[in-house]
Amino acid sequence: MSTVSSTASTIASTVATTTAATNAALQEAAQSVISGSTGNSSMDVSSLVTALVNSKIAGQAASLAAQTTQDNTEISAYGTLSAALSALQASLTSLANGSTVNDFTATASGSGLTATAASGAVAGSYSVDVAQVATAQVLTSSGYSATKALATGSSTMTLSVGGASTTISLDSSNSTVSGIAAAINSASNNPGITATVVNGADGAHLVLHSTSTGSSNAISVQISDSTSSDALNNLAVSSNKGTSLSGNASATTAQLKANQSTLNDGTSTGATSTAYWTQTTAAQDAYFTIDGTGVTSSTNTVTSALSGITLNLSAASVDTTGSSPQTLTVAQDTTSQASTINQFVTLYNTLVTTMGTLTSYSSTSTSQGVLLGDSTLNMIQNQLASIVATGVKGNNTTTSLAAIGITLGADGSLSVDSDTLNSALQNKQSTVATLFNSTNGVAEQLNANITSYLSSTGVIANRTDALNSDLTSLSTQQSSLSDYQAQLTSMYTAQFTALNTLMATMNNNSQYLTQLFGGTNSAGALATNKN
Repeated sequence: MSTVSSTASTIASTVATTTAATNAALQEAAQSVISGSTGNSSMDVSSLVTALVNSKIAGQAASLAAQTTQDNTEISAYGTLSAALSALQASLTSLANGSTVNDFTATASGSGLTATAASGAVAGSYSVDVAQVATAQVLTSSGYSATKALATGSSTMTLSVGGASTTISLDSSNSTVSGIAAAINSASNNPGITATVVNGADGAHLVLHSTSTGSSNAISVQISDSTSSDALNNLAVSSNKGTSLSGNASATTAQLKANQSTLNDGTSTGATSTAYWTQTTAAQDAYFTIDGTGVTSSTNTVTSALSGITLNLSAASVDTTGSSPQTLTVAQDTTSQASTINQFVTLYNTLVTTMGTLTSYSSTSTSQGVLLGDSTLNMIQNQLASIVATGVKGNNTTTSLAAIGITLGADGSLSVDSDTLNSALQNKQSTVATLFNSTNGVAEQLNANITSYLSSTGVIANRTDALNSDLTSLSTQQSSLSDYQAQLTSMYTAQFTALNTLMATMNNNSQYLTQLFGGTNSAGALATNKN
């Protein structure tokens, strides 16, 4: 049975039922003509006209309505099919591009060091020894009266960090410690410095924080103040980048601590201060070794040290002894791989179930699947089943999904043997990689086919466009039929209203003549006068 023949049968049945009901209504309405002609009552013009008009258009109207319903139902069915295809395609992304077979886990043996693995990672064990983490510089000024203006006239403060700078204008109205902090924080082109005020026992302190870690992000402050006695001049400071230890794998912790910024007077880092500033935290790079090779980083998130691995350092990862490295283990993430493959199987089976519902057939019911016998759906169904059944061909060999425990059932659905799949993921990574390669792997083949089905020029769009065109045509036909119905109604109403008036006049005349001349069972007025 095809979709066309099934649709035609449904429409024909609807038309026959509607026509039969219309004829019955017409016969009932016709009785009013008989009653009107015999003088029993006047005709029911409205019912008679409605019945006559319906008898003229009922078949065509029913056909148009049934075809419209069928077209809308099929469009909805194609929408359901598209949704199931899209859901399956979404699960194919990492399988189609080959990234799933390159899923790795990265685990550190100690504390404070975490890592994530991505494409390009290589399985293995690595010795990682963290000597210091990257920090952002913090400078704290001397204490000043909270209400004292540090500038008496027009002045500027230029703050620089990491090669960027901003200049703020200060005068007696906004140069208290809190006023300076507010001006720094609100600067539109702030280079990466936040300012806070700490009110200590000796007064208000201006605290500058670099928002970026690394030795290159040290803070410098330049003051331009024509009044040399202004306290604002004391806030000038320059931080100079120390000597890099990049590549010095044998550096000691003490040497690493010396790789920090120095202030403008050359005072070493730590809690030591200049006359007006204290550096409590230096701008320093992270330094660690991987299998004995020294690595520096301006941040604690390191992406370039190991291919495909992102290292995340924290203070807890620092080895203060310099002799207790952590072991970083990179391995295949078979759990994630299995989850992705099982999700693919689940959504493929959902698609199979959806297509089965849309094409269902029952010999004991008149209700069949909306797309039963539909050539478009059958083509999609057969092509996708062929891909999962065939697997991947190459070099005169064929690798099937059965090799990793995925088999195709008689109903078209897939089933997974978890033990076989897990064993393949652990011991047959080359087979898994072949099945899900990014060139002609099973997922990539499915992805390419689904993309073509769902494209704006694909088979589903073409079929839907054809149905929408048919709906437009049906709407035009329905409009024409409505105009014809209105014309018939107007014509019949006029005709039968006139007929009803004529018969009413004739009935009145008949009654008058009967009264005058008498009828079959009575004598008229003239007959009585003869006596």
